[in-house]
Amino acid sequence: MTNTTHRRAKAIRSAAVMLLCLITGPALAIDLSLPLGARMVAETTTDAGSYRLPLGPWTAEGLPSLRIEGPITRQAWRVDGQGATTQQVMAGLRDQITEAGYKIALDCGAQGCGSFDFRFNTEVLPGPEMYVDLTDFRFLSARAPDGDAVSLLVSRSSAAGFIQIIRAGTAAAPLERAPTALPVPDGPSDALSKQLESVGHVVLRDLQFSSGVSDLSDGDIASLDTLAAYLQAKPAARIIFVGHTDATGSLETNIALSRQRALAAVSYLRKRYDIAASRLSAEGVGYLSPISTNLTQEGRLENRRIEAVLLPDA
Repeated sequence: MTNTTHRRAKAIRSAAVMLLCLITGPALAIDLSLPLGARMVAETTTDAGSYRLPLGPWTAEGLPSLRIEGPITRQAWRVDGQGATTQQVMAGLRDQITEAGYKIALDCGAQGCGSFDFRFNTEVLPGPEMYVDLTDFRFLSARAPDGDAVSLLVSRSSAAGFIQIIRAGTAAAPLERAPTALPVPDGPSDALSKQLESVGHVVLRDLQFSSGVSDLSDGDIASLDTLAAYLQAKPAARIIFVGHTDATGSLETNIALSRQRALAAVSYLRKRYDIAASRLSAEGVGYLSPISTNLTQEGRLENRRIEAVLLPDA
């Protein structure tokens, strides 16, 4: 083969390779921008592993999912402070995923996903690095044209936001944070009132109790003041407060304690705002409805709470 023929053959091969690259395109690795202040608190990487990617909400038949094999990267990120809502955080991440060419498979909130059943039938990194509030989380899964997959789980506690990112497939390289500004969230009163009406209940996160204690702290309580304003603006609205405990002690004792906590919220609104007794009620369920593990101090603190449930108008 002459030098001229050799060069011509090499040029043809190079052109073919370039054309193939243009047709197939590069792997769609995602370089997600996370909220300002986000810090990675857990990461595991497996070169040859598997991940069951949820494709639909939980049903009586189970959780629809697809097994993805290859490199798997799992990360948990924490954002300290109140910050944006779970919906706002997910909105910013969702936009980045769709812009990268991924197709959304599942995009749901707590109740729409299946709440408790979904949470405990999908993969979640262990606490305290990852935390999931069963009443306030969002989940998204998506796939790239080349088969790679990503899932996002966003939730928050009273003190911080949590983001779990699982990436599966050839594009599952570790994620580096690129800070970005998220939309300014609604004020606390707007967010609480909207959740109360859209979901039907809300955890009053500024009501925290020491173990065995039912008294509220002295001074103003923002969430209860907000509920007072809501009730004053909607004269027919009614609210029931539901008290909860951690799993320390007997169920009978904890049911009584949880009801005392709920009654403390009723008393606050009656004394400070003269809300009619017929519009307020209190119940306690003890430790029967946890939103976190009872095996850690942080989890037990989350479980000691009061929820406000909106009832039909009188």
